[in-house]
Amino acid sequence: MTSALLRATGLGFGYTAMRPVVSDVSLALPRAAFAALIGPNGCGKSTLLRLLGGLLQPWQGLVALDGAALGSIPRRRLAMRIAYVPQELTTVFPFTALEVVLTGRAPYTPRFGLEGRQDHAIAMEALGALGARHLAERPMTELSGGEKQLVAVARALAQQPELLLLDEPAASLDLKNRAQLVAALRRLREERGLTALVVTHDLELLDPAFDHVFAMRGGSLAAEGPPQEVLREDRLREIYEDTHVRARRLDGRTFVWSEW
Repeated sequence: MTSALLRATGLGFGYTAMRPVVSDVSLALPRAAFAALIGPNGCGKSTLLRLLGGLLQPWQGLVALDGAALGSIPRRRLAMRIAYVPQELTTVFPFTALEVVLTGRAPYTPRFGLEGRQDHAIAMEALGALGARHLAERPMTELSGGEKQLVAVARALAQQPELLLLDEPAASLDLKNRAQLVAALRRLREERGLTALVVTHDLELLDPAFDHVFAMRGGSLAAEGPPQEVLREDRLREIYEDTHVRARRLDGRTFVWSEW
């Protein structure tokens, strides 16, 4: 993979000294790529995503954005270039969805300043891209898990990043919103050159929607390549350590299931 926007080299990390979670991971993510990160539960996907976004500091190795180490980029500037969407958006106070999305504009507003008319327009555009404008004035405490996830993605889009890192963004979404999310991200790639890396367990989303797949097992990269190469039955059985995995291609798509 050439012309990398983000490049990781030899990453290692653990939450305790005795147990590494990510071991010697190297990868390159090209500009305007739409890539997925897959693998079994507990294999290090979410931790790797946080390392790539600069939210965790690796024990060893380097993450570089456009050739510059993440640690050398000022935090405000980094927040303009990389946005991260967690698995779950936790809210205690009844802020409206629009107020939450507006927090994505923080890197662009003066310290102790307020968002302006343009910031509100960008926030509403982000909600609209996900078909979620109707949520703007709804309190977050009244939203379903799927609706909160749409707001979390909209907040990240409001940052207008070059790179979007999403940790299982479709886990709480119904079929319609899941398809709309993927379509919105692909549209932003075509219109703005957005690069996205998505952690997902929904393997049937990958082919043909994604360009590239990274697969992890036991804290390391086990495979990478186009979806039709990684989503082969033999490879998936190794990645998930499950001999019951089945994979079939039909009409240009790969269907995956576990047959018990």
